[in-house]
Amino acid sequence: MTVRILLVDDSEIVRMGVRMALAAVEGFEVVGEAGTADESVERAREMLPDIVLMDVRLPDRSGIEACRDILAENASTRVIMLTSYADDEAVLASILAGAQGFVMKEVSIEALTTSIRAVSQGETILNPAMTRSMVEKLRAGEAESRMREPLTPREGEILALIGEGLTNREIAERAYLSENTVRNYVSSILRKRGFKNRSQAAVYAQERKGRERGRYGI
Repeated sequence: MTVRILLVDDSEIVRMGVRMALAAVEGFEVVGEAGTADESVERAREMLPDIVLMDVRLPDRSGIEACRDILAENASTRVIMLTSYADDEAVLASILAGAQGFVMKEVSIEALTTSIRAVSQGETILNPAMTRSMVEKLRAGEAESRMREPLTPREGEILALIGEGLTNREIAERAYLSENTVRNYVSSILRKRGFKNRSQAAVYAQERKGRERGRYGI
C-alpha cells in the first residue's frame, strides 16, 4: 500500500530536499506541496493525502491552525508537525489540534521514514524528551495550583470544554452563555491556575480527565 504524502513548508529548498529523499523510499509517494497554511488546506482537500508533513511556522498563519482545519475536513488524514526547535507550547497545541506526530527537522531521513510509517499505521510519535518535559511542567503546575484560589463549578465545566478543544464560540453554544461571558470565565481560569495560555489549560484538563477515568476504571 502506497502512503500518499503532502509536504508543507514555506522553504522551497526544504520541500525539494524532503521530496527527493522520500521519493527514494519504497511505498511513499509525494502527491503535492504547499508553502502556506491556507494552501495546505486547499491541497489536502484536493488530494486527500494519507500523511501531511506540516511545518509549525508558516507565513500566513500557523501550521497548527492548518492542521486543525485539515483534520476537520478529513479525519482519515494524519498530520506530522515539523519544527526546527523543541517548543513545549507548540507540542501541546499540536496535540490539541489533532496532530499524530511531532518531529524535529534535523532528524535523519531514516528516522523520518520510520515516523511516517508509524503514523500511517495509527501510532502517535513524540520525542521522549518533549514528553517528559511536558509531563514535568504539568505536574509542577498542578502542585502549585492546589495553593491557588479554587475554581467554581461553572469554571470547572468551562475548563473541561477547553480540554475538548472547543473555541470560545463553541463553548458559548454548548453552555448557553454569551461569548463574552465565556471569555471572562477563561481569563479567570487562567489566572486562578497560573496558566500562561489556553493550550496549558487544555492539556491540564485532558490529563485530569484521564486520571479520573483511570481512578474509576473507565
